[in-house]
Amino acid sequence: MERDEVEDTSTAWERGEHLPNDARRMGLSPLVPDGAMLEFAGSLDSSKPSHRIVAWVLLVAFLLPVLLTVLRLLG
Repeated sequence: MERDEVEDTSTAWERGEHLPNDARRMGLSPLVPDGAMLEFAGSLDSSKPSHRIVAWVLLVAFLLPVLLTVLRLLG
């Protein structure tokens, strides 16, 4: 192997570095639930259709309780 070649030793199950710097400054890490959710959402790739579906499902899962609460308060 030449010096210029870099061997890719990462595996699919290793943790990536997808956590935003602002979240790191707040003390979040992938080891806490909020940090893990941010890490997961940051690892989604918008060019893959399955990742887009997961992003929409997450959006609905987080917005549905808020919408139902607002409707309950108004009704």
